[in-house]
Order: sequence, then structure tokens, then C-alpha cells
Amino acid sequence: MSNLATAEELHNTFSQLISPNEAKQEKNKAHSTAPLKSRSPLKQESKEIYLEENSLITSKTDLKGLITYGNADFVHFSGFKEEEFLGKPHNIIRHKDMPQIAFKLLWDNIKNGKEFFAFVKNNSRTQAFYWVFANITPSYDKQKNIIGYYSVRRRPSKKGIAFISDVYAKLLQAEAQGGMNASLALLEQMLKEAQTTYDELIIALQNTGEGYH
Repeated sequence: MSNLATAEELHNTFSQLISPNEAKQEKNKAHSTAPLKSRSPLKQESKEIYLEENSLITSKTDLKGLITYGNADFVHFSGFKEEEFLGKPHNIIRHKDMPQIAFKLLWDNIKNGKEFFAFVKNNSRTQAFYWVFANITPSYDKQKNIIGYYSVRRRPSKKGIAFISDVYAKLLQAEAQGGMNASLALLEQMLKEAQTTYDELIIALQNTGEGYH
């Protein structure tokens, strides 16, 4: 099964569990505002901002997830000054629409020396939000001990955001009813029915179609 077929299959499987009204609401929510066109300061009235094609948000954390570095794009999109985010938990930019299971999967992977990919919805201090395609990897010392984590965020694909918005909404619903165990069970069920893995799905979605803007 090709990556594209895999992504389409899983999308169809998840869609069976999402009512037309829910899917429509999430789609409208994801495309409600105009894209960011310049590097001008973000405004308070903004609802959604978009990464540009050449945007590259990078940050580093220690083993506890406290921020030790953020580049210029991190400053721009997060809305925080360097002195405001250094030493703070990386979840200061976490959006309420992100299911907890996404971060459990993240930590389970990177603590075991594996890289992790995900579509992530972030908050900006300006009250805006923005979507990214994130790649998080462990950082090592000379003795090959994990000493922290490095995150690179790029412009996500339109296909990925359209799909994952519906998935996250359903996982959040499962968490509200039965906690993370319920959302994990739902995710595993969908992956099994689509005969794919999480990594295969996420990478296929990112490599399909044009950038989100």
C-alpha cells in the first residue's frame, strides 16, 4: 500500500466516526481567517496565523521540557520574547484543541531515543493560533546520553490539517468520556483498521498536496 493510499484509507476510516456536522464545523474553524502575508508584528485581533513556505521554527528543551532555546521564528509566531520563554515549559504554547494522547505519544517516543512527527496546533501569546508540522528528536552528549530535545516546525500540508483537525476532535471527545486510555484505544483501532502505523500516516499526509495557508 502506497503512502497516499494509506493516508486516504485512514482518512476514510476516521470519517466514518465523525458526523457530517462535526466535520463541517472543524473544517470551517480551520479555514476561518486570512493568511499571514508579512513579517509584521502579530495583532491581538488575529484568530489564525499561517507559517510561510520558508518558515522554520526551532526550539530546544531540557529533559523536563523546559525551553533552553528558541529561534527568531519561534519568537515571531509564539509572541513571546526570549526572556519570557527561556526556562518555561514548552507547553506555554499548547492549544486546548490538542488531545493529551498526542503528547503522551511524543514523550513515549523521544524518551526512548526515537524521533516523533505530528501536526500540532499552537497558541500565540497574541491570542492567535497556528498549525505546524513538528519533528522532535532527542539531543545527545558525547557519551550518547539524552540531554534534551530539539524541535523543528515547518509549514504543514493542507491535507494534513483538514484530516487531523477531525481526528483530534474525536480524540478529545474520547478523552472527555474516558481519559487518555479511551483516546489511545480509539487511535489504535483506527490505525489497525486502516492497516497502517502512526508514522506512516503522518508523513504521508505531510507529503501530500500543497502547503497550508
